[in-house]
Amino acid sequence: MTKSLLISGTHSGCGKTSLTLGLLAALTRRGLSCAPFKTGPDFIDPGLHALACGRTSHNLDSWMLSEAANREIFARYAFGADLAVAEGAMGLFDGASGTNERGSAAHMAKMLGVPVLLVIDASGMARSAAAVAQGFARFDPQLSLAGVVFNRVGGPGHREILSEAMMQAGIRVLGYLPKAPELALPSRHLGLVTAQDLGQDLGQDLDAGRSLPAWLTRLADWVEAGTLLDALLEALPDTPLDLSPQEQAEPRADRTQPVRLGVARDRAFCFAYAENLRLLEAAGAGIVPFSPLADSRLPENLHGLYLPGGYPELHAQALSQNASMLAAIRAFALSGRPVYAECGGFMALMQAIVDAEGRSWPMAGVFPCAARMQTRFSALGYREARFTADTPLGPQGTAARGHEFHYSSLENAPDAPAVYSLAGRKGPLDTPEGFLAGNTLGSYVHLHFASNPALAGNFVASMRRAEDA
Repeated sequence: MTKSLLISGTHSGCGKTSLTLGLLAALTRRGLSCAPFKTGPDFIDPGLHALACGRTSHNLDSWMLSEAANREIFARYAFGADLAVAEGAMGLFDGASGTNERGSAAHMAKMLGVPVLLVIDASGMARSAAAVAQGFARFDPQLSLAGVVFNRVGGPGHREILSEAMMQAGIRVLGYLPKAPELALPSRHLGLVTAQDLGQDLGQDLDAGRSLPAWLTRLADWVEAGTLLDALLEALPDTPLDLSPQEQAEPRADRTQPVRLGVARDRAFCFAYAENLRLLEAAGAGIVPFSPLADSRLPENLHGLYLPGGYPELHAQALSQNASMLAAIRAFALSGRPVYAECGGFMALMQAIVDAEGRSWPMAGVFPCAARMQTRFSALGYREARFTADTPLGPQGTAARGHEFHYSSLENAPDAPAVYSLAGRKGPLDTPEGFLAGNTLGSYVHLHFASNPALAGNFVASMRRAEDA
């Protein structure tokens, strides 16, 4: 049986990502297999999870996905692991609304039957920290709380007061993590620095005899020293998983020859839901990764392209100077073969990216518009898209859910049909989205294919139609 745990916090920035990464790294080096997950529409934390434990991290989300889809994803990838560790987004009870739990880490924990380890930033608090812990413990009686870990503890005296206060509160403390500003992960717009960049920028200094980057080893040491790992593991119940071993080895849905789908994967294009790729493979796509930054041309004999999001704005000069790759992508799109591009991938298909300094970097030019970087986010929130015309992802009327978060804005709206009827968590949005140029679909919205698994089959079918044309 697999044990499971959801790590959440009182608010963003309390240290739950550092604890999660340190815990994954510490348990993995002990020889335990850890299956990581992330609640919410996040791409950066799952990449960091994979660095820490060597296994792909998968997103769970109770707004984008149905309960059945969440339970299936969790069971599929937790099966066979010693411990499934999910990291929550924002605060424990923060989700799509201020009036209900939808989209929150607490909702996911109850949905999956997983206990919660609550991280509290204790800096600037003493006995008040117990009041915070008690408030979180009592807010939802249906939630199972495994215990509390205090972060940013000032010293022995601070720890003693916290311990005394928590004994009165009757809540188990499973860790006191000392202040360690030197372990803070670097961040930028959209969140923490990606695993791709951290692996290259911080991972050069490897501890002797270990495969972990030194900064992850230090996080693991910090968690080992500051938490009661053995007591935590002993306290966690076994979690029944819905999928049998036979269902874990899901057969390919399409037994015919796979079509070749080129997927951009590098430091500029690293925001793709792992479940999207699995569903595409199950539908009959052979994933062929390529790098728009490093490769001079597309892989041979592709039937379709998937350009996910990422940070093309940070690599705009290098992308722009790779003229042969941009020309190849443009020619592919003009050939009529299907292309799906979301957020950063969509930006790369525009005429140009205008960076924060106002410099314009030419891109592939499939869509006659530009992406101009702003100093704060231009759009943020959950999205539901209903197609108002036939697209490579499905016919008119197809609906799917996803998320939008970007700092760039459109300069000169594309002279192309907008084929998404878009809604947010509060209802319809009067925003043109989902642009269609021939058989190329571009949008700022990241769609989660598990919200409508037919998307993957539709995309593969569109590749087959283009192959037969």
